[in-house]
Amino acid sequence: MTRIAYVNGRYVPHGQAAVHIEDRGYQFADGVYEVIAIHQGNMVDEKGHLDRLDHSLGELQIAWPMSRQSLQVVMREMILRNRITNGMIYFQISRGVATRNHAFPDDTESALVMTVRHSPPLDQTAAAVTGVNVITIPDIRWARRDIKSISLLPNVLGKQQASEAGAYEAWMIDGDGNITEGTSSNAWIVNKDGDLITRDASHAILNGITRLAVLDLARAEGVTFVERPFDVAEAKDAREAFVTSTTSLVKPVVRIDGDPVGNGGIGMLTAKILSFYTDHMKAQGSAV
Repeated sequence: MTRIAYVNGRYVPHGQAAVHIEDRGYQFADGVYEVIAIHQGNMVDEKGHLDRLDHSLGELQIAWPMSRQSLQVVMREMILRNRITNGMIYFQISRGVATRNHAFPDDTESALVMTVRHSPPLDQTAAAVTGVNVITIPDIRWARRDIKSISLLPNVLGKQQASEAGAYEAWMIDGDGNITEGTSSNAWIVNKDGDLITRDASHAILNGITRLAVLDLARAEGVTFVERPFDVAEAKDAREAFVTSTTSLVKPVVRIDGDPVGNGGIGMLTAKILSFYTDHMKAQGSAV
């Protein structure tokens, strides 16, 4: 079956999808994006992703390319046309096509592109027994990390550094020595008192939708959590650690810079959080 993409109002074969060379997303990274997990044909935490999209567009003064309701129709049509049961939907919105100039153009229409791809069904058992390594690196990004901008070069460099070190992720360190987040995920630890800790949402991090879902689930399940900065020493002294994102879900971290976290295995609270979140996904996947 031919894979289908969406480009500015048209459904086209993926291999033929293209944007104008003066699209400001291409020339200036002047745009935003979202990635939404698809489970059993339904989008996971759809409202949260669209709310964050609204925030990102508003902060950059980029107009919605269509109404929120129309965007939801296009997303569902893309899932149907590509026959996706489990996978990811990616879309980005740029300020549009205009003669190259740093200042905003006076008259231009926002540009929208969208793709979807298949991924294997959720394997909760495998996720619960497979831990990953992370390394720590300086955070060299701009100061508005709450905007889900398509300008990701520092994240790309950090992820490559992690890959070359044989690690899954790189946790970035700010000027105060505190961990902000991963290159494509939020960072979490469980301290010796059993408290769940993650960086508070501000301009310093991207407020992950999976992060928000985990906080809601922790609250509902009576898990004590704290939103505050933590440094590398505290992370390495933690009982447990994990990362969250749309693509990683809840992934246990067993080593930081080569040092084992806790006993070097999957922590009990991390396993519970993973179970809570997979139940959350399945509940949305079974929704009508």
